[in-house]
Amino acid sequence: MLTPEQIDRVVEGREDDPFATLGVHPAAKGFTACVMLPEALSVSAHTLAGKPVGELDRIHSDGLFCGKVTVRKRQPLRYIARYPDGSDYALVDPYGYGPVLGPMDDHYFAEGSHGRLFDKMGAHVIDHEGMTGTHFAVWAPNARRVSVVGDFNRWDGRRGLMRRRGDAGVWEIFLPEVGAGSAYKFEIIGAQGEPLPLKSDPFAFQSELRPSTASIVAPPPAHVWGDERHQAHWRGVDPRREPIAIYEVHAGSWQRDEDGNFLSWDELANRLIPYVVGMGFTHIEFLPISEHPYDPSWGYQTLGLYAPSARFGDAEGFARFVDGAHRAGIGVILDWVPAHFPTDEHGLAQFDG
Repeated sequence: MLTPEQIDRVVEGREDDPFATLGVHPAAKGFTACVMLPEALSVSAHTLAGKPVGELDRIHSDGLFCGKVTVRKRQPLRYIARYPDGSDYALVDPYGYGPVLGPMDDHYFAEGSHGRLFDKMGAHVIDHEGMTGTHFAVWAPNARRVSVVGDFNRWDGRRGLMRRRGDAGVWEIFLPEVGAGSAYKFEIIGAQGEPLPLKSDPFAFQSELRPSTASIVAPPPAHVWGDERHQAHWRGVDPRREPIAIYEVHAGSWQRDEDGNFLSWDELANRLIPYVVGMGFTHIEFLPISEHPYDPSWGYQTLGLYAPSARFGDAEGFARFVDGAHRAGIGVILDWVPAHFPTDEHGLAQFDG
């Protein structure tokens, strides 16, 4: 069972090694399981196949439950919590799953030479150790503790404590059964033990529409590209010697609909691409389209460098626009502005204290 110091760290949200305290662990005789479920009246443990393996005891009034479970090895369990209003809540234990990132990720990240960080950091729906869920990863080297919070855990950081990966400054966790469309943020305890404002994910592929500021778990890419002819053309020429004419445009102000609203990516595709073709241009260059909180900044005060702004739709809509432009023989250039960080509290300013 847990020591008093471990119990205090969990219930106070200070635990930076939750895999050593929560989930299933060997005990003197058999195994015990621990889970943090505030406000629950009772918690039972079951195998993923549904077999009951134990009733857990509340060992702290804040909602920490622990008890013996009749299993023969460490494994993920499903907990069923009962609440005062008569409702039940089922949770697959995230602390029964191993890490997703590996030693080479740590090495290349620390070295600054990881070539595909966007595939590893942020939120990605994956299959991991036989379960579908979302893997979350964030860089917060100064943090004492990091949690991922959302509707899936009632925005309670004690229920989403992440794994610290050595000295690389990366934190990660795989949350079973959390899927695309889930809103989330990171809850961070800073270097001096201070709680920081909830932070949006710098690597998110999708974000809420302003003024809301949460990141959203994006679905896996589904667009089927049809721009083979365009790609083949540019592979077969020296772009330095090809004549080009670039039409630079701000997606939010080029045109609006009859009610003054931003055009969606599909609406922009229907209007902007034929216009650019008709004017004889070869490329469209967009002023920044990454997620940003302030409309008059024209996208230059960006917070979500990997998320096309929700003002115009989702990433799939943007993919359709680019594909449509390529099919029409038009290249697309993006202004990407990683040096223009604003000080909004949900952004990168004082991200980890």
